Amino acid sequence: MNIASHPGTTEHDELVPSRYALRVGEIDVLVISDGVLPLPAATLATNAKPADLSAWLNDRLLPPDVFTWPLNAIVIRSGGQTVLVDSGVGDAFPSFRAGLLAQRMHAAGIDPASVTDVVITHMHMDHVGGLSAGFKGRLRPDVPIHVAAAEVEFWSSPDFSRNAFPEKMPQALRSAAEQFVHQYRSQLRLFKEEHEVAPGVIVRRTGGHTPGHSVVHLKSGSDRLTFLGDSVFPDHFDRPDWYNAFDHDPEEAVRVRIRLLRELAATRELLVATHLPFPSVGRVAVDGKGFRWVQDIWNY
Repeated sequence: MNIASHPGTTEHDELVPSRYALRVGEIDVLVISDGVLPLPAATLATNAKPADLSAWLNDRLLPPDVFTWPLNAIVIRSGGQTVLVDSGVGDAFPSFRAGLLAQRMHAAGIDPASVTDVVITHMHMDHVGGLSAGFKGRLRPDVPIHVAAAEVEFWSSPDFSRNAFPEKMPQALRSAAEQFVHQYRSQLRLFKEEHEVAPGVIVRRTGGHTPGHSVVHLKSGSDRLTFLGDSVFPDHFDRPDWYNAFDHDPEEAVRVRIRLLRELAATRELLVATHLPFPSVGRVAVDGKGFRWVQDIWNY
């Protein structure tokens, strides 16, 4: 199966096809938008001076009080395997334009039953929620779900003492993680540091954002792409030192973020991230004490 967009498969109620296809050597990649989540702008940078965050938002002509978080996932086709990386937020926020990943996979002509493997970068609700909602009962009953052992261990007794969540978020996160583990425990395939899921598809634990947070490296021939999950948010190219409200270990998240961005700047490879504006395909360059985001040129 080729996972590139198929003409004529877009559903009638989809204003635009919220997917973008590219190739990494012999690996097919499809970036799919799960939708967007409007959250308080302060969640972007809990340690920033309010005036600095306001200036960052204003420079981008964004409102001062709300930042709309994009939600991206990817589907990878390599060596006869179809790998879904993260599952979106599911039905946790029915009033928002989110939780659309399963619907949009269907519009792209991808049957969830064709997915051979699932990778979870971490167990926040906007990454596991779809498995309990949009994908429930639609995946193979024995599909392996790859997640870092440290992540599952953390959520058995999560520590939120260093987060700055919006009200009611801790309980919602805890509930989503518990539901995910309860529903899929027998299918979890735990790894410690690194695991090759499919040919050229390697998931690696980085920690930082959560203790078991992982990224996905794609390698085929001379081509490379890294799916960063929640390692980086839009403000982190300019200010990698800013703490995101959802960073469970803010200082470690900064160290991981800077290390990853430096690695990607050195290799000049493509990156995709969950919360960068769709389709979030681009590269990063070192720029003074920070970094510079370079959007990839779309190829049709």
